[in-house]
Amino acid sequence: MRTYSSNAQLQSALHGFRQIGQSIAFVPTMGNLHEGHLDLVRKAKSLCDVVVVSIFVNPLQFGPNEDLGAYPRTLAVDKEKLFSEGVQVLYAPGVEEIYPEGMDAQSQVQVPNLGDTLCGSSRPGHFDGVTTVVNKLFNIVQPDVALFGEKDFQQLSIVRKMTLDLCMPIEIVGVRTARDEDGLAKSSRNGYLSLEQRRIAPVLHQTLNSCREAIACGFDNFLQLESHARMKLLQVGFKPDYFAIRDARTLRTVTEDTEEIAILVAATLGSTRLIDNVRLALNPVSDWGMLAGGH
Repeated sequence: MRTYSSNAQLQSALHGFRQIGQSIAFVPTMGNLHEGHLDLVRKAKSLCDVVVVSIFVNPLQFGPNEDLGAYPRTLAVDKEKLFSEGVQVLYAPGVEEIYPEGMDAQSQVQVPNLGDTLCGSSRPGHFDGVTTVVNKLFNIVQPDVALFGEKDFQQLSIVRKMTLDLCMPIEIVGVRTARDEDGLAKSSRNGYLSLEQRRIAPVLHQTLNSCREAIACGFDNFLQLESHARMKLLQVGFKPDYFAIRDARTLRTVTEDTEEIAILVAATLGSTRLIDNVRLALNPVSDWGMLAGGH
Protein backbone atom coordinates (compact mmCIF):
# COMPACT_ATOMS: atom_id res chain seq x y z
CA MET A 1 0.00 0.00 0.00
CA ARG A 2 1.33 3.39 -1.01
CA THR A 3 0.67 6.38 1.25
CA TYR A 4 0.61 9.93 -0.10
CA SER A 5 0.20 13.25 1.68
CA SER A 6 0.47 15.58 -1.32
CA ASN A 7 -2.11 16.10 -4.03
CA ALA A 8 0.48 16.14 -6.79
CA GLN A 9 2.09 12.84 -5.80
CA LEU A 10 -1.29 11.15 -5.39
CA GLN A 11 -2.55 12.37 -8.75
CA SER A 12 0.64 11.24 -10.46
CA ALA A 13 0.21 7.74 -9.03
CA LEU A 14 -3.46 7.56 -10.00
CA HIS A 15 -2.65 8.74 -13.52
CA GLY A 16 -0.48 5.64 -13.87
CA PHE A 17 -3.40 3.37 -12.97
CA ARG A 18 -5.69 5.12 -15.44
CA GLN A 19 -3.15 4.83 -18.25
CA ILE A 20 -3.38 1.04 -18.07
CA GLY A 21 -7.18 1.16 -18.01
CA GLN A 22 -7.79 0.48 -14.33
CA SER A 23 -10.92 1.80 -12.60
CA ILE A 24 -10.71 3.65 -9.28
CA ALA A 25 -12.98 3.41 -6.25
CA PHE A 26 -12.71 5.99 -3.47
CA VAL A 27 -13.60 5.72 0.22
CA PRO A 28 -13.27 9.07 2.05
CA THR A 29 -12.91 8.75 5.85
CA MET A 30 -11.81 10.69 8.89
CA GLY A 31 -9.84 7.72 10.20
CA ASN A 32 -10.28 5.82 13.48
CA LEU A 33 -11.45 3.01 11.22
CA HIS A 34 -13.93 0.38 12.34
CA GLU A 35 -15.77 -2.51 10.68
CA GLY A 36 -18.18 -0.11 8.96
CA HIS A 37 -15.30 1.56 7.13
CA LEU A 38 -13.83 -1.81 6.19
CA ASP A 39 -17.19 -2.86 4.73
CA LEU A 40 -16.90 0.16 2.42
CA VAL A 41 -13.42 -0.93 1.43
CA ARG A 42 -14.57 -4.49 0.68
CA LYS A 43 -17.42 -3.24 -1.44
CA ALA A 44 -15.03 -0.88 -3.25
CA LYS A 45 -12.71 -3.80 -4.06
CA SER A 46 -15.62 -5.67 -5.63
CA LEU A 47 -16.46 -2.74 -7.90
CA CYS A 48 -13.11 -1.41 -9.16
CA ASP A 49 -9.50 -2.36 -9.84
CA VAL A 50 -7.91 0.15 -7.48
CA VAL A 51 -9.14 1.29 -4.04
CA VAL A 52 -8.14 4.69 -2.70
CA VAL A 53 -8.92 5.53 0.93
CA SER A 54 -8.46 9.00 2.35
CA ILE A 55 -7.98 9.82 6.01
CA PHE A 56 -8.54 13.48 6.78
CA VAL A 57 -10.13 14.95 9.90
CA ASN A 58 -11.89 17.87 8.26
CA PRO A 59 -11.98 20.91 10.57
CA LEU A 60 -14.41 22.73 8.27
CA GLN A 61 -17.28 20.43 9.28
CA PHE A 62 -16.82 20.82 13.04
CA GLY A 63 -18.72 23.53 14.90
CA PRO A 64 -17.06 25.80 17.50
CA ASN A 65 -18.28 23.66 20.41
CA GLU A 66 -17.71 20.27 18.78
CA ASP A 67 -15.05 17.63 19.34
CA LEU A 68 -12.41 18.39 16.69
CA GLY A 69 -9.55 18.31 19.20
CA ALA A 70 -10.86 15.15 20.85
CA TYR A 71 -11.54 13.30 17.60
CA PRO A 72 -9.43 10.12 17.75
CA ARG A 73 -6.47 10.02 15.39
CA THR A 74 -5.18 6.48 14.96
CA LEU A 75 -3.23 6.59 11.71
CA ALA A 76 -0.78 3.76 12.47
CA VAL A 77 -3.56 1.31 13.39
CA ASP A 78 -5.69 2.50 10.47
CA LYS A 79 -2.82 1.79 8.07
CA GLU A 80 -2.54 -1.77 9.35
CA LYS A 81 -6.26 -2.36 8.82
CA LEU A 82 -6.21 -0.95 5.29
CA PHE A 83 -3.11 -2.94 4.38
CA SER A 84 -4.80 -6.12 5.63
CA GLU A 85 -7.78 -5.38 3.37
CA GLY A 86 -5.56 -5.00 0.31
CA VAL A 87 -6.02 -1.26 -0.21
CA GLN A 88 -3.55 -0.03 -2.82
CA VAL A 89 -3.52 3.71 -2.06
CA LEU A 90 -3.92 5.75 1.13
CA TYR A 91 -4.22 9.53 0.90
CA ALA A 92 -3.51 11.20 4.25
CA PRO A 93 -3.07 14.93 3.68
CA GLY A 94 -2.48 17.62 6.27
CA VAL A 95 -4.87 20.54 6.74
CA GLU A 96 -2.52 22.84 4.83
CA GLU A 97 -2.68 20.55 1.78
CA ILE A 98 -6.48 20.70 1.66
CA TYR A 99 -6.85 24.34 2.73
CA PRO A 100 -3.61 26.02 1.60
CA GLU A 101 -5.01 29.53 2.07
CA GLY A 102 -6.83 28.71 5.28
CA MET A 103 -10.44 27.78 5.80
CA ASP A 104 -11.73 31.34 5.91
CA ALA A 105 -10.51 31.90 2.34
CA GLN A 106 -11.89 28.59 1.06
CA SER A 107 -14.71 28.61 -1.51
CA GLN A 108 -17.54 26.50 -0.19
CA VAL A 109 -20.09 24.15 -1.77
CA GLN A 110 -23.62 24.28 -0.42
CA VAL A 111 -26.45 21.87 -1.19
CA PRO A 112 -29.80 23.60 -0.56
CA ASN A 113 -32.84 22.01 1.09
CA LEU A 114 -31.28 18.66 1.98
CA GLY A 115 -28.59 20.28 4.12
CA ASP A 116 -30.68 22.66 6.22
CA THR A 117 -32.87 20.12 8.02
CA LEU A 118 -32.28 17.39 10.64
CA CYS A 119 -28.55 17.43 11.49
CA GLY A 120 -28.20 20.59 9.41
CA SER A 121 -30.54 22.44 11.78
CA SER A 122 -28.63 21.55 14.92
CA ARG A 123 -25.16 21.72 13.38
CA PRO A 124 -25.16 24.90 11.24
CA GLY A 125 -22.49 24.82 8.55
CA HIS A 126 -21.68 21.15 9.12
CA PHE A 127 -22.85 19.90 5.75
CA ASP A 128 -21.27 22.86 3.94
CA GLY A 129 -18.00 21.64 5.42
CA VAL A 130 -18.74 18.08 4.32
CA THR A 131 -19.70 18.95 0.75
CA THR A 132 -16.78 21.33 0.37
CA VAL A 133 -14.18 18.76 1.42
CA VAL A 134 -15.85 15.91 -0.49
CA ASN A 135 -15.91 18.10 -3.61
CA LYS A 136 -12.21 18.83 -3.19
CA LEU A 137 -11.39 15.16 -2.59
CA PHE A 138 -13.41 14.13 -5.64
CA ASN A 139 -11.49 16.62 -7.78
CA ILE A 140 -8.16 15.42 -6.40
CA VAL A 141 -8.86 11.67 -6.73
CA GLN A 142 -11.26 11.76 -9.72
CA PRO A 143 -12.70 8.32 -8.93
CA ASP A 144 -15.10 6.29 -11.01
CA VAL A 145 -17.00 5.23 -7.89
CA ALA A 146 -17.20 6.69 -4.37
CA LEU A 147 -18.63 4.82 -1.40
CA PHE A 148 -20.40 6.14 1.70
CA GLY A 149 -22.11 4.43 4.62
CA GLU A 150 -25.88 4.52 4.94
CA LYS A 151 -25.62 5.22 8.69
CA ASP A 152 -25.34 8.91 7.89
CA PHE A 153 -28.24 8.82 5.44
CA GLN A 154 -28.53 12.59 5.25
CA GLN A 155 -24.86 12.92 4.31
CA LEU A 156 -25.24 10.22 1.66
CA SER A 157 -28.29 12.00 0.22
CA ILE A 158 -26.48 15.33 0.13
CA VAL A 159 -23.38 13.91 -1.57
CA ARG A 160 -25.58 12.21 -4.18
CA LYS A 161 -27.38 15.46 -4.95
CA MET A 162 -24.16 17.47 -5.09
CA THR A 163 -22.62 14.95 -7.51
CA LEU A 164 -25.72 15.04 -9.71
CA ASP A 165 -26.14 18.83 -9.59
CA LEU A 166 -22.49 19.51 -10.42
CA CYS A 167 -22.43 16.93 -13.24
CA MET A 168 -19.64 14.88 -11.69
CA PRO A 169 -19.00 11.61 -13.58
CA ILE A 170 -18.86 9.63 -10.33
CA GLU A 171 -21.16 6.82 -9.22
CA ILE A 172 -22.14 7.23 -5.55
CA VAL A 173 -22.68 3.88 -3.80
CA GLY A 174 -24.34 3.62 -0.39
CA VAL A 175 -23.25 0.70 1.78
CA ARG A 176 -25.45 -0.90 4.41
CA THR A 177 -24.83 0.14 8.03
CA ALA A 178 -22.51 -2.17 9.94
CA ARG A 179 -23.90 -3.06 13.37
CA ASP A 180 -22.81 -4.79 16.54
CA GLU A 181 -24.73 -7.90 17.54
CA ASP A 182 -27.09 -5.83 19.71
CA GLY A 183 -27.99 -3.56 16.79
CA LEU A 184 -25.90 -0.50 17.64
CA ALA A 185 -24.53 1.08 14.48
CA LYS A 186 -20.73 0.95 14.42
CA SER A 187 -19.27 4.42 14.83
CA SER A 188 -16.01 6.02 15.88
CA ARG A 189 -18.04 7.87 18.52
CA ASN A 190 -19.04 4.63 20.25
CA GLY A 191 -15.62 4.64 21.87
CA TYR A 192 -16.69 7.65 23.95
CA LEU A 193 -19.49 5.68 25.65
CA SER A 194 -19.11 4.41 29.21
CA LEU A 195 -19.97 0.78 29.92
CA GLU A 196 -23.42 1.78 31.20
CA GLN A 197 -24.05 4.07 28.22
CA ARG A 198 -22.96 1.31 25.85
CA ARG A 199 -25.58 -0.94 27.47
CA ILE A 200 -28.28 1.67 26.83
CA ALA A 201 -27.18 2.69 23.32
CA PRO A 202 -28.90 -0.13 21.38
CA VAL A 203 -32.28 1.32 22.41
CA LEU A 204 -31.71 3.85 19.62
CA HIS A 205 -31.97 1.21 16.91
CA GLN A 206 -34.69 -0.69 18.75
CA THR A 207 -36.83 2.47 18.79
CA LEU A 208 -36.31 3.01 15.07
CA ASN A 209 -37.34 -0.57 14.35
CA SER A 210 -40.46 -0.29 16.53
CA CYS A 211 -41.51 2.82 14.63
CA ARG A 212 -40.91 1.16 11.26
CA GLU A 213 -42.95 -1.87 12.32
CA ALA A 214 -45.84 0.34 13.45
CA ILE A 215 -45.93 2.12 10.06
CA ALA A 216 -45.66 -1.18 8.20
CA CYS A 217 -48.67 -2.41 10.18
CA GLY A 218 -50.69 0.62 9.10
CA PHE A 219 -50.29 3.06 12.01
CA ASP A 220 -50.64 6.41 10.28
CA ASN A 221 -50.19 9.13 12.92
CA PHE A 222 -46.55 10.02 12.32
CA LEU A 223 -46.51 12.92 14.80
CA GLN A 224 -47.65 10.57 17.54
CA LEU A 225 -45.03 7.99 16.58
CA GLU A 226 -42.28 10.63 16.65
CA SER A 227 -43.43 11.93 20.04
CA HIS A 228 -43.65 8.43 21.52
CA ALA A 229 -40.15 7.59 20.25
CA ARG A 230 -38.62 10.76 21.73
CA MET A 231 -40.28 9.99 25.07
CA LYS A 232 -38.91 6.44 25.06
CA LEU A 233 -35.39 7.72 24.39
CA LEU A 234 -35.67 10.31 27.17
CA GLN A 235 -36.80 7.64 29.61
CA VAL A 236 -33.65 5.56 29.14
CA GLY A 237 -31.25 8.51 29.32
CA PHE A 238 -30.92 9.92 25.80
CA LYS A 239 -31.34 13.60 24.97
CA PRO A 240 -33.00 13.47 21.54
CA ASP A 241 -32.01 16.05 18.98
CA TYR A 242 -34.63 14.81 16.53
CA PHE A 243 -36.64 11.73 15.70
CA ALA A 244 -38.18 12.25 12.29
CA ILE A 245 -40.23 10.30 9.77
CA ARG A 246 -39.39 11.69 6.33
CA ASP A 247 -39.54 11.06 2.61
CA ALA A 248 -36.29 9.20 1.93
CA ARG A 249 -35.65 11.09 -1.31
CA THR A 250 -36.32 14.66 -0.20
CA LEU A 251 -35.88 14.37 3.60
CA ARG A 252 -39.06 16.43 3.84
CA THR A 253 -42.55 15.60 5.07
CA VAL A 254 -44.01 12.35 3.76
CA THR A 255 -46.57 12.93 1.00
CA GLU A 256 -48.79 10.78 -1.19
CA ASP A 257 -45.94 10.71 -3.74
CA THR A 258 -43.46 9.23 -1.23
CA GLU A 259 -42.06 5.90 -2.40
CA GLU A 260 -39.79 5.23 0.55
CA ILE A 261 -39.85 6.45 4.14
CA ALA A 262 -36.70 7.20 6.13
CA ILE A 263 -36.91 7.23 9.91
CA LEU A 264 -33.96 9.17 11.26
CA VAL A 265 -32.70 9.91 14.76
CA ALA A 266 -29.95 11.90 16.42
CA ALA A 267 -29.62 11.77 20.19
CA THR A 268 -26.97 12.45 22.81
CA LEU A 269 -26.06 9.88 25.43
CA GLY A 270 -23.84 11.48 28.05
CA SER A 271 -21.62 13.66 25.88
CA THR A 272 -21.78 11.41 22.80
CA ARG A 273 -24.03 12.28 19.87
CA LEU A 274 -25.26 9.20 18.01
CA ILE A 275 -27.19 8.98 14.73
CA ASP A 276 -29.00 6.13 13.02
CA ASN A 277 -31.80 5.45 10.56
CA VAL A 278 -33.99 2.76 9.05
CA ARG A 279 -36.08 2.86 5.89
CA LEU A 280 -39.36 1.42 4.69
CA ALA A 281 -40.38 1.06 1.05
CA LEU A 282 -44.02 1.84 0.37
CA ASN A 283 -46.02 -0.39 -1.93
CA PRO A 284 -47.18 1.99 -4.69
CA VAL A 285 -50.39 0.00 -5.19
CA SER A 286 -51.29 0.01 -1.50
CA ASP A 287 -53.90 2.30 -0.02
CA TRP A 288 -52.09 5.53 0.81
CA GLY A 289 -54.85 6.44 3.19
CA MET A 290 -53.97 3.46 5.34
CA LEU A 291 -50.25 4.33 5.40
CA ALA A 292 -50.28 8.09 5.81
CA GLY A 293 -53.78 9.44 5.92
CA GLY A 294 -53.44 10.64 9.47
CA HIS A 295 -50.25 12.61 8.93
